[in-house]
Amino acid sequence: MSETLTILVTGRHDEAERELLRRSAPGARVEFVPDLTTVPGLVETADAIAGHVPDDLLAAARRLRWVHSPAAGVDTALSPGMLASDVVLTSATGNGAIPLAEHAMLLMMMLNRDVPRWLRAQADGRWDRFTHDELAGRSVGLFGLGGSGLDLARKAKACHMRVLGMRRRTCPPDPAVDEMFAPEELHRFLAACDFVVVTAPLTAATKGVFDRAAFEAMRPTAFFVCVSRGGIADDEALLDALRRRRIAGAGLDAHGVEPLPPESPFWGLPNVIITPHNGATTQATARRGLDILADNLGRFSKGEPLRNIVDKAAGY
Repeated sequence: MSETLTILVTGRHDEAERELLRRSAPGARVEFVPDLTTVPGLVETADAIAGHVPDDLLAAARRLRWVHSPAAGVDTALSPGMLASDVVLTSATGNGAIPLAEHAMLLMMMLNRDVPRWLRAQADGRWDRFTHDELAGRSVGLFGLGGSGLDLARKAKACHMRVLGMRRRTCPPDPAVDEMFAPEELHRFLAACDFVVVTAPLTAATKGVFDRAAFEAMRPTAFFVCVSRGGIADDEALLDALRRRRIAGAGLDAHGVEPLPPESPFWGLPNVIITPHNGATTQATARRGLDILADNLGRFSKGEPLRNIVDKAAGY
């Protein structure tokens, strides 16, 4: 008779969510714990864990075969211990694709139409009509074409935009993408964009890609938007480009340091719109993440291939 699987799930879950996850892994022992550090004994005997596993606990988890990250981006999950281990890592990638694409569209429209000017006028009670731009006919470059990038491509195409894409594989991933660029064509890609939107994960290959030279390659009328991860842009280079008006402005939901400190100069720049890494914070995102976990619990309990397996070497 096979030994009962032990699965630990961290975080807060209501009873309906717990029941869903229990039903997804019939025959397994599913334990819900607020924090792994409070149950080191259970960690040592766990076959799978949903949540962050510190390296010291990872080393002690002698039966562990699978860890699931509840986040789509796994840069914080790829610790030295995880990279060196044979434990399979999966993620919730795709759970926030729709709202992230919506948030990118929001930031592009706010920048494109100078919405802060209207908000200042509203606060002052001033009737301030002016000629603004529109998205139609503009080009948007998507740095990263995973779930959120592809969803954004389709939304941008519906707004009559020209869609350019950049990723390692240069075959067009979707009819909504008009032209693809390889990573070595970064500056040519940037020079062709009215909007540059970062939807890529933070990896060794993407960290600091947007440096001074990258911002110099952009059009002075172009906007930079980041909705995936901070650190892909060098903050000092971005600040310099914004202060000098080397680029027209930026919409930033993801930041190099989070929470963004009150003394950060980004707050005071008139050509920047800041949101607090809030673009995908929706109930539907949480539900999709829960469904991904439930699906993988069922697969794991049946010995079937898992969904959203992370390529540890690539970082996503």
